[in-house]
Amino acid sequence: MKNNKLIVALDVESLEKVRELVEKLSPVVDIYKVGSQLFTACGPGAVRFIMAKGKKVFLDLKYHDIPNTVAKAIEAATGLSIALERTMGKQSQPSSEGLFMLTVHTSGGEEMLKAAVEASTKAALKLKVKKPLLVGVTVLTSQGGSDNIQPLVLERALLAKKSGLDGVVASPQEARMIREKLGKDFIIVTPGIRPLGSDAADQKRIATPAEAIKAGSNFLVVGRPIVEAKDPLSAAKEILEEID
Repeated sequence: MKNNKLIVALDVESLEKVRELVEKLSPVVDIYKVGSQLFTACGPGAVRFIMAKGKKVFLDLKYHDIPNTVAKAIEAATGLSIALERTMGKQSQPSSEGLFMLTVHTSGGEEMLKAAVEASTKAALKLKVKKPLLVGVTVLTSQGGSDNIQPLVLERALLAKKSGLDGVVASPQEARMIREKLGKDFIIVTPGIRPLGSDAADQKRIATPAEAIKAGSNFLVVGRPIVEAKDPLSAAKEILEEID
């Protein structure tokens, strides 16, 4: 049943909860999102644990600053697996996998986005790790749908592609438009996924897993419907069935 389109957002506050969830979900989930909440609470230790389990990490810190600062942060993130190996005192060759995916804010502008791409590419070559996918956040899914959101999302997606990013983070409502305009090879990561009957919470532009896949999304980010479920594994399996 394992499906690499599902990313589980580990928006929790302790390594114990990370351990519990990854071990429960491991049979069916390969990719886990480490966002601001978890990274601030636990730091690189959360990334270390997930990678040690042979799973992929989507580091969602939404870098947005002056170009040089973002470039340095991206360089550090690209080499995070090596930094973790050194921290643990390992002398063997570090894993070549590295991080799976990183986020930057497209609103940072073309110069910042190009600096991020260049930094990631150079760091991956230098450190002999796989270059992480770099995706740009367009408009947060907590912002309600208004007449100007779709044009803004498309504008930022076009900027992301022009700047050399691998794809964007966008809501299900914009996925079809992005796919049509930017082609089949441009990655679309979609948060705001809610299975039928679940609470939308603070998300405004949402869709079911099936709707998002039909619209052209490559990866679906699901947090609370799985993480807060009484049985996270069963909840993940139900979403995977809908994706399939």
